[in-house]
Amino acid sequence: MKNTKEMRNWLNDLGLNHPLVIAGPCSAETEEQVLKIAHQLKDTDVSYFRAGIWKPRTRPGMFEGVGALGLKWLQKVKAETGMKTCTEVANAAHVKLAIEHDVDLLWIGARSTVSPFIMQELADALEGTDKIVLVKNPVNPDLALWLGGIERLYNAGIKNLGAIHRGFSTYEKSKYRNIPEWQLAIDFQNKFPDLPLINDPSHITGKRDMVFDVSQTALDLNFDGLMVETHFDPDNAWSDAAQQITPQALVQMMVDLKIRKESDPEAKFNQDLSTLRAKIDVVDQQIIDLLAKRMQIADSIGGLKKTKNVAVLQSKRWNEILGKMVLQGEEKGLSEEFILKLFKAIHQESINHQEKVIKD
Repeated sequence: MKNTKEMRNWLNDLGLNHPLVIAGPCSAETEEQVLKIAHQLKDTDVSYFRAGIWKPRTRPGMFEGVGALGLKWLQKVKAETGMKTCTEVANAAHVKLAIEHDVDLLWIGARSTVSPFIMQELADALEGTDKIVLVKNPVNPDLALWLGGIERLYNAGIKNLGAIHRGFSTYEKSKYRNIPEWQLAIDFQNKFPDLPLINDPSHITGKRDMVFDVSQTALDLNFDGLMVETHFDPDNAWSDAAQQITPQALVQMMVDLKIRKESDPEAKFNQDLSTLRAKIDVVDQQIIDLLAKRMQIADSIGGLKKTKNVAVLQSKRWNEILGKMVLQGEEKGLSEEFILKLFKAIHQESINHQEKVIKD
């Protein structure tokens, strides 16, 4: 993809003076439920009403969506509220039905993005469409798969493209349902700077009380919009109840979010500075997380040394590490003085952790 500028036209054409907002229930449950939520979102800053018609579930027996029947409900949403509609598609049959029912925006889910075979099937089914197509990041943190999915659609003549960042699965204990891996989203922005990038705080957090903070981080990082799962009775939703918020909470959130506007050179400077600072905040958090993981390993080493009555300080090993880090630091443009100070501090903290384990 040599030129992505033409692909931002669909977002510019909306003429919004605020970030794009896509909202609606995780799943379309009943016609009454869909229409009630849509009417509550009708006169807000929500541009697209979303509802899952087909729900890819991890295990059989879970609610897998109402199917094609729900597309008629989306048609009623459009007729009664004037809102544009969107839903997830996972195969060629879904694409055909969604287009027949005049769904305005289609998104491809994380479980589909992970498979080049599925992405090619969808690209073939969507070939030449003028519908807006958004691609969620794959379940695993693989930038190449995400980029590849976008490229397959672009090669099929689909120009109204965008991406959704919904976080990544992990076996590690985390406060998130899907860890955001903000740096990977930043790398995506750098690869496709003109491609609209939407954040999905609902799937990243898995908890409604965290949706605001993740949304704010996304806007600080210059994301183009948000996709937020919204339900009038979230606790009793048929799927993903814990992460959905009420329409009233969504409206208040949109009021409370700090949104930077470009109106003059000074505002542009401040926005660029804020975006870069937000990126630094992301990297700083990664540094803290990595240091914490390193100290957990140091605790394990301390426990192992305790069982064998081995001394904490191993000078030969330490000198080898220090020499290697200095060389690697120089390759990355970091001064020897800085690397020495940094790793001496890390080493001292590691010794402290090991000594504490041995004494306990």
